[in-house]
Amino acid sequence: MAMPAGGDPGDERILLARDAARNGDRSRLNLYAPPTGHVLDPYPEFWALSNMLARPNDVDFSRIRDFLQRYPGSWPAEKLRADWLRYLGKRGDFGPLLAEFGNLEQPDQDIKCYHHQARLSSGDPALLEEVRPMWFTLVDTPESCVPILQALAREALVSPDEIWGRVRRLMEAKRTTGAKAAASWLPFDQQPGSIDLERAGANPSTWLDRLPVNFAASRPGRELALIALARLARDDPQGAYARYVGLNERFSAAERSYALGQIAWQAAAKLMPDANAWFKAAGDTPMSEEQAAWRVRAALRAGDWKAVRTAVEAMSADQRAQPDWTYWLGRAHQAQGNREAARKEFERIAGHPTFYSILADEELGRTFTLPKKARAPSGDEFEQTRQTPGIQRAIALFRLDLRTEGTREWNWTLRNRDDRFLLSAAQLAQQLGIYDRAINAADKTRNEHDYSLRYLAPYRERVEPNARSRDLDPGWVYGLMRQESRFVTAARSGVGAQGLMQIMPATGKWVAGKLGMSGYNVGWLQDPDTNVMLGTTYMRMVLEGLDNHPVLASAAYNAGPGRAKRWKDVKPLEGAIYAECIPFNETRDYVKKVMANAVIYAALFEGRAPSLKAKLGTIAASDGSTRGLGSAAPGAGLDEPTPGAGSNE
Repeated sequence: MAMPAGGDPGDERILLARDAARNGDRSRLNLYAPPTGHVLDPYPEFWALSNMLARPNDVDFSRIRDFLQRYPGSWPAEKLRADWLRYLGKRGDFGPLLAEFGNLEQPDQDIKCYHHQARLSSGDPALLEEVRPMWFTLVDTPESCVPILQALAREALVSPDEIWGRVRRLMEAKRTTGAKAAASWLPFDQQPGSIDLERAGANPSTWLDRLPVNFAASRPGRELALIALARLARDDPQGAYARYVGLNERFSAAERSYALGQIAWQAAAKLMPDANAWFKAAGDTPMSEEQAAWRVRAALRAGDWKAVRTAVEAMSADQRAQPDWTYWLGRAHQAQGNREAARKEFERIAGHPTFYSILADEELGRTFTLPKKARAPSGDEFEQTRQTPGIQRAIALFRLDLRTEGTREWNWTLRNRDDRFLLSAAQLAQQLGIYDRAINAADKTRNEHDYSLRYLAPYRERVEPNARSRDLDPGWVYGLMRQESRFVTAARSGVGAQGLMQIMPATGKWVAGKLGMSGYNVGWLQDPDTNVMLGTTYMRMVLEGLDNHPVLASAAYNAGPGRAKRWKDVKPLEGAIYAECIPFNETRDYVKKVMANAVIYAALFEGRAPSLKAKLGTIAASDGSTRGLGSAAPGAGLDEPTPGAGSNE
């Protein structure tokens, strides 16, 4: 095995232990586990203990406790404790679980539910009332949570209406197994047939075609019809509405509102113009957060500011307080002539380096300004941070190209740290070329900020000449790169996009061909020079193919030019509304961040921020075409190659 450059003589042992852990080779793991004085000594032992927990008949609790005592507060200790608690929960060994649970800092939902089970088994009288909200919020349901939900139903702490509500939510989310389990907790005379839920969800058109004449005489009959309508709406909102019109008189008023709310939601997510009217017809039917968000978006696309205000004000207090909806409520007040109410909403979110905060500042007559640069870390502050065990472990993991482990160790070590530590960590990561973690640390500061670290601009000698030679705004290019890869040259997305600008292999080949480059090899994408050249060329191409509009081009870079064109409207649309109404959650978030990043980079590069609202501009009306780069583009619609899927922290 090759030794990493600049490595420690003990690095080979760490890498061999990691290979053994991946292969489940317990004997080799135990061989590598004893400490040797290496900075990463906890890891081979942690991997060995985790592997031991996977073998339920041969677990030595004393070895686990000893490890947790020797490495308190570390990421390996937190992860091992979580694995141990899962082991105890699966075995129903609730005594040790109750004793140890409080030492876990960040329990996942499945572990929380094992803890609930332990409390339930101990006869804790407060448990079920305490966890009742989980009935309404938990959609992805770990196996450990099922007994808790079942106990709520068994003890009649949820009503039949609330059980049906859970069945509906799970079927909406295509969680048929969970829905069937919830339905089995209904009173016997309300339970649907054992396979009826599955049939109504899997073949909604067939189910609706075969509804018996008297289907509405029973609660299960009506509920299954509503579920079928909701599922049909996912693929064909117009068809679902036509079915609804033929059935609506058989439902109660509340059931009609539910059906219309479901159809409107799916229509809005498909950017159909009928969505706003259908949402109005649905009235005040209870809505999920996603559904409520699409109610606002449908009103925005329709230019119906009264409906925007109504939809935001109908949200829960927590959702309404989110910057997105605070901004649009302010705009709705502004459109209706209530300037003071608008100003109050904008002031709530102004003053931060985020998409809606920058827009709110501009509505208040202010441009984005960089905060005062924090004092540089002193030598003592820097050295104290560098000597922190978790930081040292993270750096060693990055050196060994164990990026997943390094990122987890880094993030864990930065929790609850003050600004001085965070700034020192950011500076250290920058010096070591670990740019994504430098940004990660600088992003977390609360009162002291250094935007030259938060918005790093490495590789300028490569990026700026390529940007300017293609007449691209360097701030926009950097804003996109920051979102794509956080400047990690070896970054690779789950769909195969690679390098600084996260280029898909097929896109790279196509662009290289357009540039007359022969002998294309996917390995080119890992080279910063080639990656930036191909990426900026593709940016120029999508920009020219999409009205020279950076919002459309940003959307195209993430999701494909054909989609970016299809998301336009039959009338001109404000750029911010277009961005908010992008149907893909990932692309919507991506476009907002790229455009906000572009403004902040411009402020760093030029000393003055341009207007974000001006950059967003107006999206021209659709011409009916779905081609983004003309007939020579590689693929179209769902098949077009796209550079990447953005960056995740």
